[in-house]
Amino acid sequence: MLQFVTDPPRFLFFTGKGGVGKTSLACAAAVRLAEQPGRRVLLVSTDPASNLAEVLQTPIGHQLTPVAGVPSLTSIEIDPEQAAAAYRDRILNPLAGRLPEEEISAARERLSGSCTTEVAAFDEFTTYLSHPEVGQQFDHVVFDTAPTGHTLRLLQLPGAWSSYLATGTGDASCLGPLAGLEKNRAAYAAAVVALRDPTRTRVVLVSRADATSLAEAARSTRELAESDIAVTHLVLNGLLPASREDELDPLYRALEDRQEAALAAVPAEIAALVRDQVPLVVPAPIGVDRLRALLPTADDAAAPSDAVAFDAAPGGAPAQVPLHPGGLGGLVDDLEAAGHGLVLCMGKGGVGKTTVAAAVAVALAERGHAVHLSTTDPAAHLTDVLPGAVPGLTVSRIDPDAAVAAYREHAMATRGKDASEEERAALAEDLRSPCNDEVAVFNEFARVVRDARRGFVVLDTAPTGHTLLLLDATGSYHRDVVRMFGEGSTRYRTPLMMLQDPELTRAVVVTLPEQTPVSEAAELQEDLRRAGIEPWGWVVNSSLAAARPSSPLLRRRAHDEEPQLDRVRELASRMVVLPLFATEPVGQEQLHRLAHDLDPVGS
Repeated sequence: MLQFVTDPPRFLFFTGKGGVGKTSLACAAAVRLAEQPGRRVLLVSTDPASNLAEVLQTPIGHQLTPVAGVPSLTSIEIDPEQAAAAYRDRILNPLAGRLPEEEISAARERLSGSCTTEVAAFDEFTTYLSHPEVGQQFDHVVFDTAPTGHTLRLLQLPGAWSSYLATGTGDASCLGPLAGLEKNRAAYAAAVVALRDPTRTRVVLVSRADATSLAEAARSTRELAESDIAVTHLVLNGLLPASREDELDPLYRALEDRQEAALAAVPAEIAALVRDQVPLVVPAPIGVDRLRALLPTADDAAAPSDAVAFDAAPGGAPAQVPLHPGGLGGLVDDLEAAGHGLVLCMGKGGVGKTTVAAAVAVALAERGHAVHLSTTDPAAHLTDVLPGAVPGLTVSRIDPDAAVAAYREHAMATRGKDASEEERAALAEDLRSPCNDEVAVFNEFARVVRDARRGFVVLDTAPTGHTLLLLDATGSYHRDVVRMFGEGSTRYRTPLMMLQDPELTRAVVVTLPEQTPVSEAAELQEDLRRAGIEPWGWVVNSSLAAARPSSPLLRRRAHDEEPQLDRVRELASRMVVLPLFATEPVGQEQLHRLAHDLDPVGS
């Protein structure tokens, strides 16, 4: 068995950049561990946009659910909204009959914001780390986490809340988001101890063999070390197998060269980690049987499996891919028509949102427009994709640490300006609450959105789950403003109203032509519609069907894309399909070629 699932401690965390295969490997590890004699395993998803159910082919939700076909495996997807509802009920139900109904209603409204959602999901997360009944019921708990930026915050929260509660009152008596925290002080402290103990917790970094994924893995290792959480294992997933027949294809050879170059330059922070390599499999590891084959043991050596076997696709070219007229360049033509506006590039981690956002921004700037390209992604890869300056283009990022520092400084300079020393000390303590982090980031997001009234703003958003929480904060702010000024008032125009305005905002859903990314993109589209935001178009990135390879392995993967391309045709009002290129489009020249539907390497 591979090293990352050999002699595991009680807790295993799988983390890494979006799209590297964390969920597949977490599910495969959970299946393998659960099939060992006498082992009982719990698989937990902390991703607000979880897709455990699709990978396991078992209905899973916000409750412990047995996994079909694996009797000793149980799973749960932590749903932030359901966790928040249960958290509110735990706080408010005991007050029924003891307080006037209007006071309880007001308290319920105060408990309806994004901070409550984050606190509640975090509160449930710590249950699986610190509560003794979990230890009695399960031998191992495997965590499938959200993409890196969201997960870093989740893993750092136990220490943040524990410190906050330990050094002050935390205002835990108020009927606000923090009202339920005090009673769990011991649980948070126990979670901190568990996360920092390598005999109890193993943090597994998952990465592809590409420079961007490996750089993010190195950054994650550094940041977790600052919280005294040690990363011990690195899994390189989706490696191309050496094949003489496949290597006759120039695209395959170029991808293989890219892989070898990345492996030769693994960052120092992760070079010494215990390392495993998992090959690319066809078809995708969906379902328990294919998950078993993803992590074979010695007993599986002679067993055939369609998860690791592949043939050439049926004869003939892949199915024709219908493109928006003019491809990505035609999409930019339509975006340009309004003369200004907000372009939101949204989707699952690892699908190429940053590349698409940068290509659109460069194309608009080259046409003479003032363009602001920014990102809400804590991992922030904009400078990797666009390292140089472009005339007319301003590039920025919403830095959570800088946003929090600016928010605290502004609050002390305004609310604390004429306050007494005692009041200033209380305000400073309140501003230390991790709840303020989300408020600070939202304020920066709102400022960037407002810029779209005067020019073009292209926003590279964080992976789906993190973005949905940001939209939740946007909705909470909108509700507060409506209560203050009244429904229908002309005295305000909130960020949510701007996002809902089809004349101002165009949401572009970016995905890959694979089952899980397309399913998550479809769910994102429905979430946006529930928020009153109508998706404007879809970009399917890195399509092998559009690249038309000759390699048998790549042709088989291209053939497997066809059902997903058909799904997108049904879902999208506009659809652009970008081929998989031999090299990643980096820099103005290559992004220019991408926006004009030319291979960035000029082939």
